[in-house]
Amino acid sequence: MKYIGDIVGFLEKLEENHIYYKLNKVRENSIMVEIAVPGERWEVEFITYDDKEYVVEVERFISNGEIGNEKELDVLFDEFSD
Repeated sequence: MKYIGDIVGFLEKLEENHIYYKLNKVRENSIMVEIAVPGERWEVEFITYDDKEYVVEVERFISNGEIGNEKELDVLFDEFSD
């Protein structure tokens, strides 16, 4: 796990800059850092394919600035329930 130092360094930089994050694991051989900043959510995933190679994937989710009300919850359940 040669990349663990990169992850720790990244987390320390987030902390130094007072950026909120939490760790998650959603895929095999990966660690996800979920970051919340005003109007955006970021997913930074460190993925290893073997002991020698890894990649970093970054996905940003940006708000359109509109805030809904409780009726939006109906959309959540109507569109995403099994």
